[in-house]
Amino acid sequence: MEDERSIAETILFALETEGFVPEHVSTGGEARAALARGGFDLVILDVGLPDTSGFELCRAVRATSQVPIFFLTARSEEIDKVIGLELGADDYIAKPFSPRELTARVKSLFRRLEANAEVSKSNGKFHVDEDRAQITFLGRPLELTRTEFRLLKLLLQRPGRVYSRQEIMDRVSDNPDMSLDRTIDSHVKSLRAKLRERDSSRDWILTQRGFGYSVAEE
Repeated sequence: MEDERSIAETILFALETEGFVPEHVSTGGEARAALARGGFDLVILDVGLPDTSGFELCRAVRATSQVPIFFLTARSEEIDKVIGLELGADDYIAKPFSPRELTARVKSLFRRLEANAEVSKSNGKFHVDEDRAQITFLGRPLELTRTEFRLLKLLLQRPGRVYSRQEIMDRVSDNPDMSLDRTIDSHVKSLRAKLRERDSSRDWILTQRGFGYSVAEE
Protein backbone atom coordinates (compact mmCIF):
# COMPACT_ATOMS: atom_id res chain seq x y z
CA MET A 1 0.00 0.00 0.00
CA GLU A 2 1.86 3.03 -1.30
CA ASP A 3 0.29 6.25 -2.57
CA GLU A 4 3.39 7.56 -4.39
CA ARG A 5 3.31 5.96 -7.83
CA SER A 6 7.06 6.19 -8.53
CA ILE A 7 7.93 4.45 -5.26
CA ALA A 8 5.22 1.87 -5.82
CA GLU A 9 6.63 1.10 -9.27
CA THR A 10 10.12 0.66 -7.79
CA ILE A 11 8.77 -1.78 -5.18
CA LEU A 12 6.73 -3.71 -7.76
CA PHE A 13 9.71 -4.03 -10.11
CA ALA A 14 12.05 -5.16 -7.31
CA LEU A 15 9.62 -7.83 -6.09
CA GLU A 16 8.73 -9.06 -9.60
CA THR A 17 12.44 -9.38 -10.41
CA GLU A 18 12.76 -11.80 -7.47
CA GLY A 19 9.83 -13.91 -8.65
CA PHE A 20 7.10 -12.50 -6.39
CA VAL A 21 3.63 -11.56 -7.68
CA PRO A 22 2.84 -8.20 -6.03
CA GLU A 23 -0.42 -6.25 -6.15
CA HIS A 24 -0.50 -2.48 -5.62
CA VAL A 25 -3.23 -0.39 -4.01
CA SER A 26 -2.94 3.25 -2.98
CA THR A 27 -5.58 3.78 -0.29
CA GLY A 28 -6.64 2.15 2.95
CA GLY A 29 -10.08 1.41 1.53
CA GLU A 30 -8.62 -0.45 -1.44
CA ALA A 31 -6.32 -2.32 0.92
CA ARG A 32 -9.19 -3.50 3.13
CA ALA A 33 -11.10 -4.75 0.09
CA ALA A 34 -8.06 -6.59 -1.26
CA LEU A 35 -7.25 -8.18 2.10
CA ALA A 36 -10.86 -9.31 2.50
CA ARG A 37 -10.42 -11.35 -0.69
CA GLY A 38 -7.41 -13.07 0.89
CA GLY A 39 -4.52 -14.81 -0.84
CA PHE A 40 -1.74 -12.51 0.40
CA ASP A 41 1.43 -13.73 2.08
CA LEU A 42 2.83 -10.28 2.94
CA VAL A 43 1.59 -6.69 3.31
CA ILE A 44 3.98 -3.78 2.64
CA LEU A 45 2.38 -0.74 4.19
CA ASP A 46 3.04 3.01 4.19
CA VAL A 47 2.17 4.96 7.35
CA GLY A 48 0.82 7.98 5.47
CA LEU A 49 -2.10 6.96 3.26
CA PRO A 50 -4.62 9.40 1.73
CA ASP A 51 -7.66 8.15 3.63
CA THR A 52 -6.30 6.59 6.83
CA SER A 53 -3.23 6.05 8.99
CA GLY A 54 -1.11 3.03 8.20
CA PHE A 55 -0.94 2.41 11.93
CA GLU A 56 -4.74 2.19 12.13
CA LEU A 57 -4.82 -0.14 9.15
CA CYS A 58 -2.15 -2.34 10.72
CA ARG A 59 -4.19 -2.52 13.93
CA ALA A 60 -7.30 -3.53 11.95
CA VAL A 61 -5.44 -6.24 10.03
CA ARG A 62 -3.91 -7.65 13.22
CA ALA A 63 -7.38 -7.96 14.77
CA THR A 64 -8.21 -10.77 12.34
CA SER A 65 -5.01 -11.93 10.64
CA GLN A 66 -1.38 -12.78 11.29
CA VAL A 67 -0.26 -12.05 7.72
CA PRO A 68 3.28 -10.58 7.85
CA ILE A 69 3.38 -6.77 7.65
CA PHE A 70 6.29 -4.55 6.60
CA PHE A 71 6.17 -0.79 7.10
CA LEU A 72 7.97 1.13 4.36
CA THR A 73 7.69 4.82 5.18
CA ALA A 74 9.39 8.20 5.34
CA ARG A 75 8.58 8.42 9.05
CA SER A 76 11.92 7.28 10.43
CA GLU A 77 11.73 8.56 14.02
CA GLU A 78 12.38 5.92 16.65
CA ILE A 79 8.92 6.38 18.19
CA ASP A 80 7.27 5.63 14.83
CA LYS A 81 9.28 2.42 14.52
CA VAL A 82 8.36 1.41 18.06
CA ILE A 83 4.66 2.07 17.43
CA GLY A 84 4.71 0.08 14.20
CA LEU A 85 6.44 -2.91 15.75
CA GLU A 86 4.25 -2.84 18.86
CA LEU A 87 1.15 -2.86 16.64
CA GLY A 88 2.35 -6.15 15.20
CA ALA A 89 4.50 -5.25 12.20
CA ASP A 90 7.25 -7.73 11.35
CA ASP A 91 9.69 -5.13 10.00
CA TYR A 92 10.02 -1.35 9.56
CA ILE A 93 12.04 0.13 6.70
CA ALA A 94 12.61 3.88 6.41
CA LYS A 95 12.72 5.82 3.12
CA PRO A 96 14.89 6.34 1.20
CA PHE A 97 15.39 2.61 0.90
CA SER A 98 17.37 0.16 -1.20
CA PRO A 99 15.19 -2.13 -3.34
CA ARG A 100 17.80 -4.86 -2.90
CA GLU A 101 17.61 -4.53 0.89
CA LEU A 102 13.80 -4.68 0.73
CA THR A 103 13.75 -7.89 -1.31
CA ALA A 104 16.47 -9.39 0.89
CA ARG A 105 14.36 -8.73 3.98
CA VAL A 106 11.27 -10.17 2.30
CA LYS A 107 13.14 -13.36 1.34
CA SER A 108 14.59 -13.61 4.83
CA LEU A 109 11.10 -13.39 6.32
CA PHE A 110 9.79 -16.17 4.10
CA ARG A 111 12.76 -18.38 4.97
CA ARG A 112 11.90 -17.96 8.66
CA LEU A 113 8.23 -18.70 8.01
CA GLU A 114 9.12 -21.84 6.06
CA ALA A 115 11.38 -22.99 8.87
CA ASN A 116 8.59 -22.40 11.39
CA ALA A 117 6.16 -24.29 9.16
CA GLU A 118 8.52 -27.26 9.13
CA VAL A 119 8.65 -27.21 12.92
CA SER A 120 4.86 -26.94 13.19
CA LYS A 121 4.40 -30.11 11.14
CA SER A 122 4.94 -32.00 14.35
CA ASN A 123 3.62 -30.03 17.30
CA GLY A 124 2.51 -32.68 19.77
CA LYS A 125 -1.07 -32.96 18.49
CA PHE A 126 -0.67 -33.05 14.70
CA HIS A 127 1.99 -34.49 12.43
CA VAL A 128 1.94 -33.87 8.68
CA ASP A 129 3.54 -36.53 6.48
CA GLU A 130 3.52 -35.03 2.99
CA ASP A 131 5.19 -38.05 1.37
CA ARG A 132 2.28 -40.26 2.46
CA ALA A 133 -0.33 -37.48 2.17
CA GLN A 134 -1.27 -38.28 5.75
CA ILE A 135 -1.94 -36.28 8.89
CA THR A 136 -1.67 -37.89 12.32
CA PHE A 137 -3.73 -36.48 15.17
CA LEU A 138 -3.14 -37.61 18.76
CA GLY A 139 -0.92 -40.44 17.56
CA ARG A 140 -3.27 -41.96 14.97
CA PRO A 141 -3.66 -41.21 11.23
CA LEU A 142 -6.81 -39.40 10.17
CA GLU A 143 -8.85 -40.81 7.30
CA LEU A 144 -8.99 -37.77 5.05
CA THR A 145 -10.07 -37.09 1.51
CA ARG A 146 -7.60 -35.38 -0.83
CA THR A 147 -9.25 -31.99 -0.28
CA GLU A 148 -9.50 -32.48 3.50
CA PHE A 149 -5.78 -33.29 3.65
CA ARG A 150 -4.88 -30.15 1.69
CA LEU A 151 -7.21 -28.00 3.75
CA LEU A 152 -5.98 -29.20 7.14
CA LYS A 153 -2.34 -29.02 6.00
CA LEU A 154 -2.87 -25.40 4.92
CA LEU A 155 -4.42 -24.41 8.25
CA LEU A 156 -1.69 -26.20 10.20
CA GLN A 157 1.07 -24.27 8.45
CA ARG A 158 0.29 -21.24 10.63
CA PRO A 159 -1.98 -21.99 13.61
CA GLY A 160 -4.13 -19.00 14.50
CA ARG A 161 -3.79 -17.44 11.05
CA VAL A 162 -7.20 -16.80 9.44
CA TYR A 163 -7.64 -18.02 5.86
CA SER A 164 -10.58 -16.64 3.86
CA ARG A 165 -12.83 -19.02 1.93
CA GLN A 166 -11.50 -17.63 -1.35
CA GLU A 167 -7.91 -18.11 -0.22
CA ILE A 168 -8.67 -21.70 0.79
CA MET A 169 -10.33 -22.41 -2.55
CA ASP A 170 -7.37 -20.94 -4.44
CA ARG A 171 -4.84 -23.04 -2.51
CA VAL A 172 -6.76 -26.26 -1.94
CA SER A 173 -9.15 -26.86 -4.81
CA ASP A 174 -8.04 -28.48 -8.08
CA ASN A 175 -10.42 -26.19 -9.92
CA PRO A 176 -11.05 -23.09 -7.75
CA ASP A 177 -13.05 -21.34 -10.48
CA MET A 178 -15.74 -24.02 -10.14
CA SER A 179 -15.81 -24.02 -6.34
CA LEU A 180 -18.40 -22.43 -4.08
CA ASP A 181 -18.13 -21.13 -0.54
CA ARG A 182 -20.46 -23.82 0.77
CA THR A 183 -18.09 -26.49 -0.62
CA ILE A 184 -15.37 -25.28 1.74
CA ASP A 185 -17.90 -25.15 4.58
CA SER A 186 -18.78 -28.79 3.89
CA HIS A 187 -15.14 -29.90 4.03
CA VAL A 188 -14.60 -27.96 7.26
CA LYS A 189 -17.68 -29.58 8.79
CA SER A 190 -16.36 -33.04 7.89
CA LEU A 191 -12.90 -32.25 9.28
CA ARG A 192 -14.39 -30.98 12.53
CA ALA A 193 -16.36 -34.19 12.96
CA LYS A 194 -13.27 -36.35 12.40
CA LEU A 195 -11.20 -34.33 14.87
CA ARG A 196 -14.01 -34.34 17.43
CA GLU A 197 -14.10 -38.14 17.33
CA ARG A 198 -10.56 -38.08 18.74
CA ASP A 199 -10.86 -35.04 21.00
CA SER A 200 -14.31 -33.76 21.97
CA SER A 201 -12.93 -31.25 24.49
CA ARG A 202 -12.57 -28.44 21.93
CA ASP A 203 -13.06 -27.39 18.32
CA TRP A 204 -9.72 -27.43 16.56
CA ILE A 205 -10.99 -25.59 13.48
CA LEU A 206 -12.37 -22.16 14.32
CA THR A 207 -14.81 -20.04 12.31
CA GLN A 208 -13.97 -16.34 12.09
CA ARG A 209 -17.33 -14.93 10.98
CA GLY A 210 -17.08 -12.79 7.89
CA PHE A 211 -13.45 -13.78 7.33
CA GLY A 212 -12.86 -17.54 7.16
CA TYR A 213 -11.24 -20.33 9.16
CA SER A 214 -8.20 -20.98 11.32
CA VAL A 215 -6.82 -23.90 13.28
CA ALA A 216 -6.68 -23.41 17.04
CA GLU A 217 -3.34 -22.66 18.65
CA GLU A 218 -2.27 -25.03 21.40
